[in-house]
Amino acid sequence: MTKESSQPRGTSAHMPDLNWSQVRETVLMLELAAVQIESAMKDSNASVEVLTDSFTTMASYMRTIADTVETLPDDGEVGVAKRNLSGVSGHVSGMVHQTIIAFQFYDKLVQRLAHVGLSLGDLSDLVSDPRRLFNPGEWVGLQDKIKTKYTTREEIAMFDAVMQGVPVHEAVDKFMADMKDKSDDIELF
Repeated sequence: MTKESSQPRGTSAHMPDLNWSQVRETVLMLELAAVQIESAMKDSNASVEVLTDSFTTMASYMRTIADTVETLPDDGEVGVAKRNLSGVSGHVSGMVHQTIIAFQFYDKLVQRLAHVGLSLGDLSDLVSDPRRLFNPGEWVGLQDKIKTKYTTREEIAMFDAVMQGVPVHEAVDKFMADMKDKSDDIELF
């Protein structure tokens, strides 16, 4: 039997015994949080895939409709219908475009949550290992590993600020403000 399987896995906080450990309780809560993030992402990914496929198909249909409308004559009742359809087609195409941008934000969110889940797992591993728990070098290694998962200058600045003692809420508020200012820079695919 491995060491891990011989240790109790669930909480014993309601009825603590001599083996009760706040570290084990912490690890349990970290593991639960990481799995909840992963489960939520899996559930939402299926729905977003359906939406992405639907909007991609709608964008293609809108191009076909717009191209067909352009072939109509400009005169008479057909010309009036052509102008109306062109306006509506343009409006719907704009809405599809905005939806695609929203999906890009969602994709970034999923990536960030995946990083959080992995980081929680790495933290759980460190905290559950008594040889690593009290070793400052292990904590520096964890921090470096977490920092390498950040992909934007703003995320790295937020991380560095927290590591330098800026209160977490203050660093996150600055990060959110910086990301809001940057929201116009989304790359379209």
